[in-house]
Amino acid sequence: MIEALVDIVVGLMIVVGAAFSLAAAIGINRLPDVYCRMHAASKAGTLGSGVILLALALHADDAATVMRAVAGFVFLLLTAPIAAHLLAKASYEAGYRLWDKSVKDELILRIRDEKEAREHRLEQ
Repeated sequence: MIEALVDIVVGLMIVVGAAFSLAAAIGINRLPDVYCRMHAASKAGTLGSGVILLALALHADDAATVMRAVAGFVFLLLTAPIAAHLLAKASYEAGYRLWDKSVKDELILRIRDEKEAREHRLEQ
C-alpha cells in the first residue's frame, strides 16, 4: 500500500518536473530578449530538474543514490541562479540591450557610476 502511494507521488513529481522543464524550454524559444530567456531557463529549468531529482531520491532504494540526488539538487539550487546572474551581467556589459518594450533599465546608472569610479581611481 505504501509502495503504491510512493510510486504515485514519484510519478506526479516527475510530471511536475517535466512540466516546469517544458515551460523553461518554451520560454527560451518564445521570450523576446536574452534576459527574459535566461530568467526562464534559470528559474523554471532549475525547479523542473530539482523536482525530478527529488523524485529520484524518493524512489531510490539505496542511500548512495539518494545522497547523489540530494547533492545534485542542492548543487542546482546554489549554482544556477548565480550563473544566470553572472551571465546576465556579462551580456549587459557586452552590449545586449533590453527588449524595446521593457519599462525601466536601472542597471545602466549603476554601470555608469562604476565606470566613473574606476576612471577616477586610475587618474589618482
